[in-house]
Amino acid sequence: MGTVGQNMDFKGNFVALVTPFRDGKIDFDAFGTLIEEQIAGGVAGLVPCGTTGESPTLTFDEHVEVITQAIAMAKGRVPVIAGTGSNSTEEAISLSQRAEAAAASALLVVAPYYNKPSPEGLFQHYTKIADNTELPIIVYNIPGRCGVEISSETILRLAEHPHIAAVKEATGKLQHVSELRKGSDLAILSGDDAMALPVISLGGSGVISVLSNLEPSRMSKLLAFALEGDFDNALVLHDELFPLMDAMLHLAVNPVVIKTAMAIRGKIREEFRLPICPMDASARSRLAALL
Repeated sequence: MGTVGQNMDFKGNFVALVTPFRDGKIDFDAFGTLIEEQIAGGVAGLVPCGTTGESPTLTFDEHVEVITQAIAMAKGRVPVIAGTGSNSTEEAISLSQRAEAAAASALLVVAPYYNKPSPEGLFQHYTKIADNTELPIIVYNIPGRCGVEISSETILRLAEHPHIAAVKEATGKLQHVSELRKGSDLAILSGDDAMALPVISLGGSGVISVLSNLEPSRMSKLLAFALEGDFDNALVLHDELFPLMDAMLHLAVNPVVIKTAMAIRGKIREEFRLPICPMDASARSRLAALL
C-alpha cells in the first residue's frame, strides 16, 4: 500500500448507515439525527450507501446526495467512507469521483454483482477504479450478495496499487484474514458484527457495523477493548450484543432487521423500497423481544 491509503486510519467501529425513508423519499431529518447519535456514540467513521443503506434501490442522484449529505452532516468530526461500488466499472468510477469531489475520506467498493467476472476481470475492475481516484479504497468481498468471491490471491495483487488500502471481509472465512495479513499491509475490517472480535484477534483492525445503527456506544466500546488487547471486556460486550448480532443475520435479510429494530425504538420509519419489504409478524415479534 502506498502513501495515499496511509492517510486514513481504518481502526475501530465504522457504522454502515441505514437510509431512512418517509413516504418513499429519503428522510434526511432522520438521517441527520442518526449521524449525530453515531458520532456521540464514538464511532470511528460513517459509511453511507452500502448494503445496509439500500444502495441498489437508490437512484444515481440519490446515491450522490446521501453521500454528500453525510459528509456535510459529519462536519469533519469523523471520516466518511462512501459506498461507490457497482457492477458497471464506469458507473463505479463516476460515483467514486463524485464522492471524492464531495470530500469523502475513502471509498467502499463492493465486488461487481450479477455479472460474475473472472479473477482477472475483478482485478481490472478495481485497478481501473483505483487509477481514477486519489482516495483510499476498501475492497468489499461479500460473495453471498455478489455471486462472486474475490480470492486472497487477487486481493494481494490489488494490494500493490497505492490506492487499495483495506478489505471489508464478509466471506465468513477467517483464513482470509491470516492470508491477507501475512501477504500485505492492508487494513482488514470485518463485514459482520459477530465476526469482529475474532477478526481483530487475528490482526484485523475494525468492523463496518450494521448493529451500530442501534448500539453505537456499545459497539464502539467493544472494538476499543479488542484493539487494546482487552479481550475479556470485549468478550463481555460481544456476549451481551450477540443475540442482536445473530438476529441481524438470520431473522430477515439486511437491512430489514436493523431498520425494523430502529423503528421499534422510534428512531426511523419502518419503511423500505421494493423488492425489500417488511419482515413477517412472527420474526418481528422475536426481534421485539430482544430489544
